Amino acid sequence: MKSAEIREAFLRFFEEQGHTRVASSSLIPGNDPTLLFTNAGMNQFKDCFLGQEKRAYTRAVSSQKCVRAGGKHNDLENVGYTARHHTFFEMLGNFSFGDYFKRDAITYAWNFLTSEKWLNLPKEKLWVTVYASDDEAYDIWTKDIGVPAERMVRIGDNKGAPYASDNFWTMGDTGPCGPCTEIFYDHGADIWGGPPGSPEEDGDRYIEIWNNVFMQFNRTADGVLHPLPAPSVDTGMGLERISAVLQHVHSNYEIDLFQSLLTASAKAIGCTNDAQASLKVVADHIRSCGFLVADGVLPSNEGRGYVLRRIIRRACRHGNKLGAKGSFFYQIVAALVAEMGEAFPELKSQQAHIERVLKAEEEQFAKTLEQGLKILEQDLAELKGDVVPGDVVFKLYDTYGFPMDLTGDIARERSLTIDEEGFEREMEAQRVRARSASSFGMDYNSLVKVDVATEFTGYTAHSGSAKIVALYKEGQSVDVLSEGEAGVVVLNQTPFYAESGGQIGDCGFLQAGAARFDVRDTTKTGGAFLHHGVLDSGSLIVGTPVQTHVDADVRHATSLNHSATHLLHAALRQVLGEHVQQKGSLVDSQRLRFDFSHFEAIKPEQLKALEDIVNAEIRKNSPVETEETDIETAKQKGAMALFGEKYGDSVRVLSMGDFSVELCGGIHANRTGDIGLLKITSEGGVASGVRRIEAVTGAAALAYLNAAEEQLKEAANLVKGSRDNLIDKLSAVLERNRLLEKQLEQLQAKAASAAGDDLSASALDVKGVKVLAVRLDGQDGKALLALVDQLKNKLGRAVILLGSVHEEKVVLVAGVTKDLTGQLKAGDLMKQAAAAVGGKGGGRPDMAQGGGIDAGALDAALALTVPFVEQGL
Repeated sequence: MKSAEIREAFLRFFEEQGHTRVASSSLIPGNDPTLLFTNAGMNQFKDCFLGQEKRAYTRAVSSQKCVRAGGKHNDLENVGYTARHHTFFEMLGNFSFGDYFKRDAITYAWNFLTSEKWLNLPKEKLWVTVYASDDEAYDIWTKDIGVPAERMVRIGDNKGAPYASDNFWTMGDTGPCGPCTEIFYDHGADIWGGPPGSPEEDGDRYIEIWNNVFMQFNRTADGVLHPLPAPSVDTGMGLERISAVLQHVHSNYEIDLFQSLLTASAKAIGCTNDAQASLKVVADHIRSCGFLVADGVLPSNEGRGYVLRRIIRRACRHGNKLGAKGSFFYQIVAALVAEMGEAFPELKSQQAHIERVLKAEEEQFAKTLEQGLKILEQDLAELKGDVVPGDVVFKLYDTYGFPMDLTGDIARERSLTIDEEGFEREMEAQRVRARSASSFGMDYNSLVKVDVATEFTGYTAHSGSAKIVALYKEGQSVDVLSEGEAGVVVLNQTPFYAESGGQIGDCGFLQAGAARFDVRDTTKTGGAFLHHGVLDSGSLIVGTPVQTHVDADVRHATSLNHSATHLLHAALRQVLGEHVQQKGSLVDSQRLRFDFSHFEAIKPEQLKALEDIVNAEIRKNSPVETEETDIETAKQKGAMALFGEKYGDSVRVLSMGDFSVELCGGIHANRTGDIGLLKITSEGGVASGVRRIEAVTGAAALAYLNAAEEQLKEAANLVKGSRDNLIDKLSAVLERNRLLEKQLEQLQAKAASAAGDDLSASALDVKGVKVLAVRLDGQDGKALLALVDQLKNKLGRAVILLGSVHEEKVVLVAGVTKDLTGQLKAGDLMKQAAAAVGGKGGGRPDMAQGGGIDAGALDAALALTVPFVEQGL
């Protein structure tokens, strides 16, 4: 069976057992700070296992894309050197959320693997492991399924700590966990290796193909295991591993999926496909890089972007080892799309973007690779012992962009190791330096812990009644706020929008009799809305009723800018391509700022097209409509979700005609026509692969255009023209300036020539050498160069230094005739003279230029010429 057929068979089998087919989640875990990347099929169901989220189904099946290249689960260093380690892999999984448990999970796994209708694996080839104390699972396998005791293995805590076992699964240091039972396939006696739990278990004979995890506990940071509300099941079977079994090969790199990628990699590199380890690295890494970029990750120097950069650069170096010339890695994306694009359509839609990102990163790395390798080779040649010092590893990382594992790869090829602890010490020292170079104020918001929830009424109201449920002063809970004090007010309900989704929090005031609280910002923590401000008069007491008043003008202007960002986002995808994804935004009453993924500056004609498209949608005056629905229905409607955002069962879909459909909880205009006008004010890069557009709308856009109109009028008046003929008038002025500058140069050359005749007579004779040091204010460097050449011809054997104060800066030119350059060099004279006027200079032995900023020291600098000649002869 081909890999794609195995994937579909697995999904179909479990659908027939009442499971809901669920699409793979993003490689970026939604709102989960404990994970760098999605590394298992259960990640997207974590809250279901914890009992914190209820879904419409209690059984699920998926084929989850996973990356293990950073954090706790990191397979990067093994990739290319073993038969089964990958940075990217697919995990086939079936899940039960408080529905079936051990007996059904084991039965499903056995039936799928061994029944004739499905994979039809020989039962005698399968071995099973269980957690040492899990008698229930052991009895199901031996008594119900009929696996002989000689092919059953109990495995306890074999990793040095309680519950640290090959048969006790944990997602991370904290979170859902539990005992597991694994199924192994025996490739036969002709392959070296022993059964699981034996000293030879790392061989290739017995290969794990299925893992049933019985989620019974939630492990907290203190290491305590808490029973879950409803025991659940999480199973996983690596697609690559089971494909190798069914295709009768012993290495994952021999399966159909990898064969096409290896062929494409060899072609792009220009080498033979002889199963080299480096070629396997490239074929593996194109998958993780392609999928990470498709999910919105971009190369950077921190976090997920840094891991992506490491993987790309590792692939590039291994390609270079095989003889790659120029950029090659991005060329393999097409083969990846052809192989996996049907199952993962995001690869197809993002192909051009993935290729651009990989090519740009590869070209950037090429600039530093050669120089960095030379430095490393030099350090290794001087190395005493077999450990590369941490400071050397850090220098390569900090100066040349070499990730630690890249240096580790190179060291390993020479039977060396690297000092990882020393590297980490250097990294920490850098972090300390960075922290000491910055100053941070206290974040009082982070200190406020509120257990109550606030009902938001702001979608339909600007004012209303509410009750104070909590007060905070300097982060501490208080019962009373007094006049003049700054603090935070928490209400049971509020029309004030709390900062989120790029939209700033509302401002306004709260009124309680004579007391007035000036709300300057609104934020949210948990379910509570925090009204930050100052009590202008009176006092506020917990439990007091208040009247709420949002500043309607600021809210209205902000809502127009927020709606405009949605139109701009849709227009960007239309003009630049579907790869465009929002990377951040800021919306207030004055302007909008929108960050998005794109790898080159936007051309002027593209900016104009963006404005034209958005303003055309504004003129359509389409209604801005919202709808509460579930996430799957929203996606079917074409709603774009923010990258990496986690959404609940109910989401708010915002539609603007048939042009823009997005998930958004912000405040918006009623109709697109309310926006009035959008004018882009700036565009530029803010990070690698991230661009930023700033724009204004409504009254601010009109004010911007009026100011531009006034500038046009002023410019037209200066050239005695009008708006209609301003370009012609400016062109005429510039042409006249060009002619005048040319005439001036000619006059200066004539003046210099005339001055040369006069100056040559004033040269001093120093030991038979004509020495001339003269100040000629107003002359530029070009004129002085011409004059020095002329004087050298007139004087014969000579040393010349000319200086000038031109446009408030000192200009210096030195000349030495050819017959003297063996003893006296113009560059040496210039260095002394330029230093005297607070500047720098240098050049050839016969001619040098320089300058400085201290015009008052010019005469003293010129006076250095005679001593220079006397000392040099």
